[in-house]
Amino acid sequence: MNASLLYPFIIIAGCLQALGNSMNAQLRGRLINPWLAASVSFLPIVFVFTMIFLALPTPLPTLDTLAAMPWYAPFGGVAGAVAVFGGLAFIDKVGAGPFNGLTLTANILTSVAMDSFGLFGLQGGGFKPMPWIGGLLMAVGVAFIARVTPDKGAEKDEGHGLNPRLLYPFIVVAGALQAIGVVWNAQLRGALVNPWLAATVSFLPVVFVFVFVFLIRPTPLPTKQDIAGIRWWMPLAGITGAVAVFGGLLFVDKVGAGAFNGLLITANLLTSIALDHFGWLGMKQVKAGASRLGGAALMIGGIVLISLS
Repeated sequence: MNASLLYPFIIIAGCLQALGNSMNAQLRGRLINPWLAASVSFLPIVFVFTMIFLALPTPLPTLDTLAAMPWYAPFGGVAGAVAVFGGLAFIDKVGAGPFNGLTLTANILTSVAMDSFGLFGLQGGGFKPMPWIGGLLMAVGVAFIARVTPDKGAEKDEGHGLNPRLLYPFIVVAGALQAIGVVWNAQLRGALVNPWLAATVSFLPVVFVFVFVFLIRPTPLPTKQDIAGIRWWMPLAGITGAVAVFGGLLFVDKVGAGAFNGLLITANLLTSIALDHFGWLGMKQVKAGASRLGGAALMIGGIVLISLS
């Protein structure tokens, strides 16, 4: 099967991921406590995947496939969730533009490195200049897009707290782990055979962590007015975003980590630009000016280089 035939499904997953991010932002605004909001967002994911697995319990893993599973494979969901933790902890300190730019750039370059060197069980393609040039183009595109954010609405970044650059290494690690988590999830799916079981196992530790942190830090809590303002679609944010994780379980070993994450991120950011431009889903309206459109063009050029190499 031609791997490029899977690209439309990955693009749809990236669009849904962007919608999920905006829906999560609205949910957090209503539930006040970010850990409560994260728990409410992730719990339906586990419920849905568990119900589908119970309805479609076969195929099941064998002792041989379980024995061949790397020890780190069940932690793909946790690795990917580090970026969520980072957003909760750091985005108000460094700003949305620098945070998203750093995480996505680290994600892209880590994906290209895994494809080139065959890390974590991927088939290594060796060093090829075109994917790296494409990755760098995408990184520059992300930087241009991140210059204009709903928080600032200007072409220049401003300061965000005391010495925010001290947090940059942690944010870069979060972006790298996000790319690594996609590959770990694919390996988990290979070991557990059933993709619905693999998705359930991937998300369970994430839900446990969010609920545990909320129980430790249960305040502040939403008021009755806050809860009354919750729209029916807000708690579905996690399920919308989880389509990308499930896509990784199914497709990353077929198209490669670089192409998968590149397509996913490009679709995510282009959808985010549209959401900001039109002010959909309650987002603060930010017009798609030359900086954002130019960054989008660079990202599209980058993914073409990665995909065709």
